[in-house]
Amino acid sequence: MAKRDIVPYEDRIRWFAEARFGMFIHWGVYSLLARGEWVMNRERTPFAEYRPLAERFSPTRYDPNEWAKLARQAGMRYMVLTTRHHDGFCLWDSKLSDFTAQKTGAKRDLVAEYAAACRKHGLKVGFYYSLKDWGHPDWLALQEGRMTDHKRFLSYIHGQVRELCTNYGKVDLLWYDGPGPYDAAGWESKRLNAMARRLQPHIVINDRSRLPEDFSTVEQHLSHVQAGRPWEFCLTMNENWGYAKRSPYKSTQQIIDTLTLVVARGGNLLLNVGPKPDGTIPAESVKRLKEVGDWMKVNSESIYGCTSHPLQWTNYGRVTTKGNALYIHMSKSWPGKEFVTAGLKNKVRSAQLLGTKRRLKTRTSDVRMWISGLPDKPPHRHGSVIKITTQGKPEATPYPQ
Repeated sequence: MAKRDIVPYEDRIRWFAEARFGMFIHWGVYSLLARGEWVMNRERTPFAEYRPLAERFSPTRYDPNEWAKLARQAGMRYMVLTTRHHDGFCLWDSKLSDFTAQKTGAKRDLVAEYAAACRKHGLKVGFYYSLKDWGHPDWLALQEGRMTDHKRFLSYIHGQVRELCTNYGKVDLLWYDGPGPYDAAGWESKRLNAMARRLQPHIVINDRSRLPEDFSTVEQHLSHVQAGRPWEFCLTMNENWGYAKRSPYKSTQQIIDTLTLVVARGGNLLLNVGPKPDGTIPAESVKRLKEVGDWMKVNSESIYGCTSHPLQWTNYGRVTTKGNALYIHMSKSWPGKEFVTAGLKNKVRSAQLLGTKRRLKTRTSDVRMWISGLPDKPPHRHGSVIKITTQGKPEATPYPQ
């Protein structure tokens, strides 16, 4: 495919920047041990001892349509599945490995079913792929000075990415992980990603092949966000990515607050689930996703397509913006019938409480604005949203220090 056929960046990133909310899925043979996805590494398990788990991995209740329906119910717009994590186990029918779902206990191409379910339910298809492989004999060959072996390992890695980009229809997102000690030259990332784009002209690619590519990823802690480009925050619901039987969960309120915080800073939230060995999503995750979905049914207008806002401060919660609208997420506290915000330069056309037909009254004086007509108590237990429509794109006045 000629280079001219690759979709321009602005066109291929558009859906990603509008989606704002996706489901991450960490699933593989490690779920059998119920101690997270790094169990092989953390417990120093020899590959010869770990490999037989694949014969026991037979997910009799795996139905990716249920995953996709749950994602849609939660208000998510895309999904990203770990097609192969660091342990090397492939959920698809890779011709380059015998350590696959198709060739062991499952006897199924789990990725093919997942991709079909995403499309059936209107979700963008994302593939996670780990560049490292703890079970491969040539992993870390370059560090040991065996260049020919490293080239063989690169052939394996590039070949598997080619399979994923060739055999499963349109792939919307490629999510690398595990670059380990190698830089972009060590992975030959430029060549690798050029191949992916030739095969999937619309694909968006993250930054973990040691090249910036289309968007940045931040994991678990919002310590550093690269301004001026799309980014995504990936987060666990408990303390593990893969299924862990004993792991405390975040509350629904924490998840919604994180979603609004990330969007208020101009990013996406990729929220993780770790299915059980049988393919079902734990009840604790299902409960929280449904509760988030209930909130999204009322307030998704303040999330989809929204981004960071011009106001520096508010006493009540996060603020997002889209077009000529500001959305104040009243999650910190509920003010009662009236509240004050400050710093908005524009004239206000209207104010509304999302999810109700209630029109709110506004009055302004210099840089201050009073909004009244609110109910005594918030309509939604996880936070209600005030929409303020302005004349023109919202702008802020300088805030005195």
